[in-house]
Amino acid sequence: MTHHDHASGSPMNILIIGAYGLIGCGVAQRLARDGHTITGLGRDIATGTRVLPDIRWVAGDMRALTEIDAWRPLLKNIDAVVNCSGALQDGPEDDLEAVHHHAIAALANACIAAQVKIIQISAVGASSDAPTAFLASKARGDAAIKSAGVPYHILRPGLVLAPSSYGGTTMLRMLAAVPILQPIAAPQAQVQTISLDDLAAIVSAAIDGRIPDGFEADLVETMCHSLEAVTAEMRHWLGFKDALRVITVPYIGVRAIGRIADGLAHLGWRSPLRTTAMQVLSDGVTGHPTDVTRFGLTPLKSLSQTLTDMPARTEDRLFARMALITPLIIATLILFWGASGIIGILRAQQAALVLESVGWPHILAVSSVLFWAFVDIAIAIAFTLRRYAKLACWLAVTVSLFYLVASTLFVPQLWIDPLGPLVKVVPGIVLALVARIALETR
Repeated sequence: MTHHDHASGSPMNILIIGAYGLIGCGVAQRLARDGHTITGLGRDIATGTRVLPDIRWVAGDMRALTEIDAWRPLLKNIDAVVNCSGALQDGPEDDLEAVHHHAIAALANACIAAQVKIIQISAVGASSDAPTAFLASKARGDAAIKSAGVPYHILRPGLVLAPSSYGGTTMLRMLAAVPILQPIAAPQAQVQTISLDDLAAIVSAAIDGRIPDGFEADLVETMCHSLEAVTAEMRHWLGFKDALRVITVPYIGVRAIGRIADGLAHLGWRSPLRTTAMQVLSDGVTGHPTDVTRFGLTPLKSLSQTLTDMPARTEDRLFARMALITPLIIATLILFWGASGIIGILRAQQAALVLESVGWPHILAVSSVLFWAFVDIAIAIAFTLRRYAKLACWLAVTVSLFYLVASTLFVPQLWIDPLGPLVKVVPGIVLALVARIALETR
């Protein structure tokens, strides 16, 4: 019996690519509830195991899976593949052409020999002449699947709303968390949404055979909303007060913010304010609504219905606010530790006098000041690099505690110094601990 001989609704072995992402996680949970056996594929197995501990995980980087032979061992005993992977734009950790096109083309050809069908989660607006590399590369991947001759479904969702968020939805939550005023770019841009539950239900129907092979469609609600209206709805959903005034961010400001976010990507910071995310929302996220009721499914929920069906929790409000101020927290820590180190180097002689006053030799005192000044600068540099930022938090706490203990032992009078140099270390420790929590991405 081939993989396609499964009876409708019978359990299957399903490989979900990008299973710990926003869409992948929801799809994996739905298919697991349906009784299927799920294998998740992702770059970070530790994150995957934390997010979905009850499924099997295999390590895989789509950038390295661009050959048919690379997919064969991953497809062993697999009946269907759901591709939920994707990247917003090229960067140090992302290669759109590899992830969206070449890897998918190799996967499609490998699936033919393995008799495995593909469900491709694409994006509404994907086309060869799309204005962004994100949508154009998605379209090339869709075309590769169709030309390969493998059984497929291609689903193009609009803005996916879920209890968690990523990319454009995180950006909307950040905007909604801005107090008093409501900054927004392209307020009249049109948006159509889909709930993650509805998308997962459609994937489930495709897996079960209720939707025929070769199906491809835009999956969006029937109504269009302005970006301003969507942001206002998000404010209401999160329980924030209405903005007193909407401020339209000029194009030059949007471009500057995007460029800065793109630059930070080279340091590992994958900001939701990068150029592509902002351009996609500004251009509009719209498609042609598909009637899924003919497959026995309920109509796709509207924006208001989606938000009503997933009431905002305290943690949603906290996330929105933390997403908004986390860049400020990290920037503050970089400036604090960087300035501390630079001032220590420039004022080494003066700082050494404090230690000399309690009996330290001049050379030892100056050497100690310079050593810890360079430690401070190293911590500042670590905060600028995303991969080391969590470590930097612990280093900041540890070094700060060392400063407090050492100062108490050698120069206790600093505790009653009118400028409070030791007292001010304590808020720095707390801020580093807050940053460590804020840096959790999943």
